[in-house]
Amino acid sequence: MLMLPKTRTKVQYFAQICIKTDKRVKMQLFFTTDITDNIAILPEEEARHCFLSLRKKVGDLIQVVDGQGGFYQAQIITIDKKSCQAKVVDHQMGYGKRDCRIHLAVAPTKNMDRIEWLLEKATELGIDEVTLLLCDHSERRQVKMERLEKLLIAAMKQSVQAYLPRLNPLTPFADFVIQQKGVNQQNFIAHCHSGDKGRLKGNYQPGQNVCMLIGPEGDFSTDEVALALANDFFPISLGTVRLRTETAGLVVLHSVHFVNEEIG
Repeated sequence: MLMLPKTRTKVQYFAQICIKTDKRVKMQLFFTTDITDNIAILPEEEARHCFLSLRKKVGDLIQVVDGQGGFYQAQIITIDKKSCQAKVVDHQMGYGKRDCRIHLAVAPTKNMDRIEWLLEKATELGIDEVTLLLCDHSERRQVKMERLEKLLIAAMKQSVQAYLPRLNPLTPFADFVIQQKGVNQQNFIAHCHSGDKGRLKGNYQPGQNVCMLIGPEGDFSTDEVALALANDFFPISLGTVRLRTETAGLVVLHSVHFVNEEIG
């Protein structure tokens, strides 16, 4: 019989196992939204990986997340290369839940590898929502949403998290800014134009929901900055050097986490 530390649930114990450096252990985390009556049904791609790559069999235990905060310990009851069903034996809801929501709105880069890198690292750090912006100076006006969704799922599993960030499609800048009016959150825009700007660390209030705007390689236009300011977005500087889009996105996200952890 497996003896667990008194202060941990079984789910927490197995989550710690997943974080170990052994790659074979890390990859035992699966994603599905199909969990009904304590039966988790893996998507075909996940089932194939479970059966062919990890050689899991009936009776084996696996860890499953649903992307909505649910972390499940489940025992396989049927499995082949196209399907896998597992009975939930333990679960924890709200696994890794944060006190605040973090929303990053960013213009995709011309080179998709760079924006994909940002989305992957943002998911690993912890983020709730990402909106792709269509700006005056945008060099990319089309994205493959399905590819990005798969990337987010992979990053969520790799970092042993139970919440899948919401990914919104390309949205015109003006539409997005106006939509944020009245939302319960602090709004910030990082830009390189002249004018009075503060620092995120000194103006973000720990524990508050937050939305941050990051522009394309050519920065936001002056009209876009003016529109954001008119809709209660606070202008911030990220330092004296000019950062790439993906670097700026990661800097603001890390800063929010740092402030929250520093106070907490």
